[in-house]
Amino acid sequence: MAMERIPGPGFGINPAIESAFNTATSTGIETLEELGVTAMNKPSVVKQDQSAKEEIHQIAIDEEDFDNGEKDKTAAEKVDDMEQIAIYALHVEDDTSLNPWTFRTWFLGIGLSCFSSVLATIYQFKPQGIVLSATFLCVISYILALILEYIPKIGFVGRYFNPHSFNHKEHAAILIMSSTAARSAMAAEVIGVQRLFYNKTPNGAVCIFLIFASQILGYGVAGLLREVLVYPTKFVYPANLPIMSLLETLHRKKSKSSKQLKIFYWAFAIIFVWEVIPEYMMPILTGVSIFCLARRDSLVFTYLFGGANGNEGLGFLSLCFDFQYIGSSALYLPLQTIGNFLLGYILCLVVFCSVYFGNIWRAKDFPFLSQLLFSPASNSTSYITFNQTAVLDASGHLDEDKLAAEGIPYMAASFASYVLTQNLAITATITHLMLYNWDDLRSAWSFASWDKIKALRKPSAWMFWKKETAENADEADPHYQYMRVYKDAPNWWYGLVFVASFIVGIICIYKADSGMSWWAFIIAIILAAILILFTGAQYGLTGFNVPVQPIIQMIGAYLEPGNPLTNMYFTLFGYNSVGQGLLLLSDLKLGQYAKLSPRCTFAMQMVGTLVGSVLNYALTITITTNQRAILLSIEGTNIWSGAGLQSFNTQAVTWGGLARHMYSWGSTYQWVPLGLVIGFAAPIPVYLLHRQFPKVGFNLLNVSIITYHIGWLVTGINSAIISFFLVALWSQYYLRRYKSEWFLKYNYVFCAGLDGGTQVIVFIMTFALFGASGKPVIFPEYWGNNSGGNIDYCMVDPRNG
Repeated sequence: MAMERIPGPGFGINPAIESAFNTATSTGIETLEELGVTAMNKPSVVKQDQSAKEEIHQIAIDEEDFDNGEKDKTAAEKVDDMEQIAIYALHVEDDTSLNPWTFRTWFLGIGLSCFSSVLATIYQFKPQGIVLSATFLCVISYILALILEYIPKIGFVGRYFNPHSFNHKEHAAILIMSSTAARSAMAAEVIGVQRLFYNKTPNGAVCIFLIFASQILGYGVAGLLREVLVYPTKFVYPANLPIMSLLETLHRKKSKSSKQLKIFYWAFAIIFVWEVIPEYMMPILTGVSIFCLARRDSLVFTYLFGGANGNEGLGFLSLCFDFQYIGSSALYLPLQTIGNFLLGYILCLVVFCSVYFGNIWRAKDFPFLSQLLFSPASNSTSYITFNQTAVLDASGHLDEDKLAAEGIPYMAASFASYVLTQNLAITATITHLMLYNWDDLRSAWSFASWDKIKALRKPSAWMFWKKETAENADEADPHYQYMRVYKDAPNWWYGLVFVASFIVGIICIYKADSGMSWWAFIIAIILAAILILFTGAQYGLTGFNVPVQPIIQMIGAYLEPGNPLTNMYFTLFGYNSVGQGLLLLSDLKLGQYAKLSPRCTFAMQMVGTLVGSVLNYALTITITTNQRAILLSIEGTNIWSGAGLQSFNTQAVTWGGLARHMYSWGSTYQWVPLGLVIGFAAPIPVYLLHRQFPKVGFNLLNVSIITYHIGWLVTGINSAIISFFLVALWSQYYLRRYKSEWFLKYNYVFCAGLDGGTQVIVFIMTFALFGASGKPVIFPEYWGNNSGGNIDYCMVDPRNG
């Protein structure tokens, strides 16, 4: 799987983690007195006759008129922390008369689910990738819905396609369904690799059930944790703020949102036009480095200051003017998270330079930045990649005699540092949350309390169908209070999802000839459940998604060594379940902000996942059958490429086949797995300093985020980092502190405009100019388009070939 990072096209966070919603909004709660409704502290049900329904969904309430006991707060106080922002930047209101269960919702939701799923799957096999963001789908669905509103509201067609004005609950439901399907399932990659590299083709039904089970298993676990990780105010899921702000702005009464709409449309239009310049006409704007322009014959300058091309350099002091690489996360991540990013970034510069120029792990015999494996014969004058197929037998298992002849491979020192710091971050996350957020998380383990265990003796304890989800009477989140008028999706629904996917999954691993044992499958699920709790809390609190793929692959490699295919299946159920669980938590929070009933959110996610699973399978089988030779070739063509599946298989070979030789005690990279142990202890010194000096601010340091970002620059367009921090400081420090009113009203909708305009124009250019349709249109080479080398004019390393 491709690694993702922020800033850039992905977040956390996997552009297959990039997955994330981005938005913002404006005020808080505006009065409904003109409609005869009085806003009160407790959630009220707003019901109007049929004549009012078309208007009411656009009417908002100002928080100044909402007597919640805090109406005298200043704007600065309202942006004091993310919990306050989630209350005052989004409208805390609901109109229960708005109906999301319309034919239009299903028609557009399923249609866009098919569209997004097909594109996501096709682009797994393309040299030019695209990401269908939530903002893009939000804009497209809104345009299509407006077109349907031209249908007369009479007769059969009008009654189904245009029953009333398009409302924000329909929009939110469509968005959740289509964005759920917009991610190519990891199981489809496993099936593709199995067909291409191991000549094994599981039964069609097995493939579909495997995809669906692996996609929803994490839903079951995360759904059971929603009372802990979704309902409380403090779990904000910052990436949802821009998309929710956009939904509110589009659907409020135009007289109430005219300024926000102007901000959105202007931001959308300006970035739509601007992005053509750095993306196509003048790529040098992706990374402007004064140092590289001044010194074009120094590899040291390339390593330090270059970064406009992938794996070029650290991009230190470079400036990027391409918003696609800066990323919208700069406008919505909390300042505390940004501060921890910055500390990790500074340490990353120090660590990467130290390990390379100190020649640790034979660093100078390999590229400064690379994700490949290298032969022991590689040296400082000629890089030699490791021939992985030469050490495998005909069945894809590791051949020890062949490995002895080839030698144990090496990694670039920067990549080894990255894997080490990822391991540190994963276990540091667990310790950090247990030290600082134990009170928030301990209820997740309440099922194992002695009282609950004793209660199992009673027959009523097993009658899950008679139970309703318990409501926390002390829950203070105003958004959640409005949700209590709706029936929740009961715990047994999520429990049934988990049990069904567990049973289907364990059957599929045997039917698919994965080589994975039943006990290893159970361990993968247990790991996923634990990591969903801790990484979900981290994601909800800070907006940072800790990538857990390395630890899952490493544990799988030690449990069942020597079999790359088995490691892929272990990663599928261990790592993919975590990612899917976090997506469900984020969608549930979006549903809470949008006041979409929990059962509707549940239905939209399940349908979107089912539609995506079927289409993922059909297209994967078709493409791997018809384009097999091209997908197995090194270069591919300008239309098809197997690079993504080749990379996934390479990682499986590395971990599944070679982990014992590369990471065991006494081997070259023995400290990499020890990072998991050290990570557990890493937050403790900072916590003790906080307890000793509580006013200094040591509690603001999140060791897990810092340690992860010590390996931040391992790949990607690193020239965007400084620009990312500048934008983040402008938004989260200057605007939030000195322009608090503007920040509350416009920051997140401005973010949505920039993200939406960028996504739409990049999508168009991908087909029109970048070769997605089969024939790229090359812009002429000149000083602003240095296509013959690094586009920032840094020296090209001749040893890269």
